[in-house]
Parts: sequence; structure tokens; C-alpha cells
Amino acid sequence: MASSIRGGRSRSDNIEPDPLNPKQTVLHVAPLNSVPYIGPPTPHSYTASSPAKKNSETVEKVGPAMIFLPSLSTREEWNNVVAATKVGVALTGSAAMGKIGPVVGPMDIGESDDSYFFRVSLPGVTRDEKDFSCEVEPDGKIVIKGVTTTGEKIVCKNSQIFQMQSQNLCPPGHFSISFQLPGPVDNQQFSGSFGIDGILEGIVKKR
Repeated sequence: MASSIRGGRSRSDNIEPDPLNPKQTVLHVAPLNSVPYIGPPTPHSYTASSPAKKNSETVEKVGPAMIFLPSLSTREEWNNVVAATKVGVALTGSAAMGKIGPVVGPMDIGESDDSYFFRVSLPGVTRDEKDFSCEVEPDGKIVIKGVTTTGEKIVCKNSQIFQMQSQNLCPPGHFSISFQLPGPVDNQQFSGSFGIDGILEGIVKKR
């Protein structure tokens, strides 16, 4: 006895389904049972949100990004990356090679009515003027160059020689850090200080 479907047609009959009628009213039918998927995300999965909720939510802005450039980068590659990242921080040399511990390069930027303020963390960086420089360009670009003195394999302190069992800080060597202030500045009106706490602070007038 053959099973059948509505209209007396047999399941074994190869019959094309009736064409859809565009004038037919669309029915909204709720599912009998709905269980949320709790497995791993699928390659093409997405999350849908209702229009009302979407309009009420604000898009979270992403802060400045850190860009680590290898020591063998060419000047052209370095300039291209920095130029394309107006709100990023570019690190090269020893500053880009630290593993764990204090990181060279994290920075904060502030703004008043007529000036910009920035603060950069430079742990393990020598404060000697012949090895350290901070340049401010008219377009608001800040370029910091210096030398890190941490991460050595052998340290001499108080007439003693220490063989370091780990080198997790930035290795000794030259580095550069660059970032962009929000707008152009008068680079002739710049004042900065590099404290013994390893924090560089600078104030520069807007243009």
C-alpha cells in the first residue's frame, strides 16, 4: 500500500510543485518549538538585532592601535604605514621586540582649548640627551627616538656580575616611536619633560 500526500498524489510520482502565486498573502507562522543554538560558531554565522535596538545603540569607537615594525623595515615601508595610521602608534627597533613586562610606547593624548598634551611610557630608556630626542612636526606628528638599556644577558651592579636568567624587557638598542596628534600645532611652542619614572610628557600649542 503506497503512502500518499494531499491531492491523492503518490510520493513516488515525480511531479513538479505548483508555482508560487505572487498575489497570495504571506502568512507569519510562529514555530512550534525553538531552541537556541549553543554549539561553536559556524563560518557564516551572524547575529541579527532588531531595528529599534540597533538605532538605540551607539557604535563603540576603537582607540589608537599599536603597530610593531621589524628592525629591517625600510624607511619607505615605515613612512607608508605611519602615514596610513593617523590614530595609531608605530614602534620600531628594540621597542617592538619586548615580550612581557613593562612595554615601551603606550601613550595618552589630552586636549585643551589651545594646546595638546601627550604622555608616553618609556621604561628602561636612557635619559641622556645625546641618545634621546622628541621631535614635534607642524602637522602634529610626534617622533621619539632613543636607546633602551634593559634586557641585557649580563648586568654589572655594585661591583657584582649578574647572569640574567630571563630577558623579558625590551632588549638593549635603538628604537623609534611615532604618533599623530589630533591636529596641526605650533612646534616652536613645545615644552616637554622626561622624568626618572620613565614617563615622557609634552605640551604643544595648537595652530
